[in-house]
Amino acid sequence: MRDEREYVDYVRARTPSLRRLAYRLCGQWSAADDLLQDCLVALYRHWRKATAAESIDAYVRTMLVHAYLAERERAWNRRVRPVDTLPELAASPIGGAEQRVDVLAALAKLSRGQRAVLVLRYWEDLDVAQTAAILGCSPGTVKSQTSYAITALRRLLPNYVPEGKDAS
Repeated sequence: MRDEREYVDYVRARTPSLRRLAYRLCGQWSAADDLLQDCLVALYRHWRKATAAESIDAYVRTMLVHAYLAERERAWNRRVRPVDTLPELAASPIGGAEQRVDVLAALAKLSRGQRAVLVLRYWEDLDVAQTAAILGCSPGTVKSQTSYAITALRRLLPNYVPEGKDAS
C-alpha cells in the first residue's frame, strides 16, 4: 500500500516534465502520451527497483528514452503515423515561436538517436556523462552524435539565426 501511494505521488509530481521530455523525443503529443503511458506502466511494475536506484528521476528518464529508442521496433509504428499538430512551445531553449516550429520540424528529420542526444543535452540540460549513462553508450559517442546531429540541423536550417544573435 505504501509503495503504491509513493508511486502515485511520484507520477502526479513528475508527469508534466516527463510528458514534455516524451514530446521532445517524439515530436507529437499523441505519440508522447502513448510513450509516457507505456513508461509509467513499466515503472509501476518495477517501482521497488526504481526506488532503490540512486536517482528515481534518472532511472525514469532512462526508461523513457529507452522506450522511445525501442519504439521503432514496434510493427504498428512502421505503419501508423499520427498527423503533426502545432506543439506547445512554452519552456523551450529556442527563440521565438516561428523558430521553434522550424527547429522542431528539423529535429523530426533526425535519427531517433541523434534526436535523443540533442533533447537530453540541450532541453534536459544533462552533461555528456549523464546523457551517456541514459543512452548506455560512451561519452565519446554522445559527443560525436551531438556533433553529427548539430551538423545535420545546420544543413536542414541554413538560414537559422538563434534569437538575440545578429545575422551578420
